[in-house]
Amino acid sequence: MDDKRRKFEAQALPHLDAAYNLARWLDPALADDIVQEAMLRAFRGFDGFRGDNVRPWLLAIVRNCRHDALAETRRRAQVPLASAEDGELVDSAPNPEDAASSASDRRKLDDALAALPEEFREVLILREMEDLSYREIADVIAAPIGTVMSRLSRARAMLKEMWMTNYALR
Repeated sequence: MDDKRRKFEAQALPHLDAAYNLARWLDPALADDIVQEAMLRAFRGFDGFRGDNVRPWLLAIVRNCRHDALAETRRRAQVPLASAEDGELVDSAPNPEDAASSASDRRKLDDALAALPEEFREVLILREMEDLSYREIADVIAAPIGTVMSRLSRARAMLKEMWMTNYALR
């Protein structure tokens, strides 16, 4: 095994779960593809990594891959898709996992988090679920630390309001 691969596996792979968690919250349908692309990009660019903390760097790549995937999805939406008449099978049934877990508090929280605007959701996920510092979050989203603090405060307030309005009395 070459030195680059060994270093990459030692430094980046321990953060694979964090990368997947962020991707899942940003785009559940494409999370696997986003993480795969992010890990490939991270490996290719690992020689250029300068710093001591791979986690914010890797999560920034995940975030960028999600934005690229979103742009690609929008571009493809402009191209006519094959219809069911062309032999393509279309499943319109609800996701069984979502249907089975809809009553749980965790699912309610997931729904509330998903309803947050992306710029607030991502800082909340990075801070509360991935335990990144404000500085690390600022590095991931390429914004000043004051913006991180402001977005985090607003995200918490919006989540609390959503919870109290939609779920507290049920």
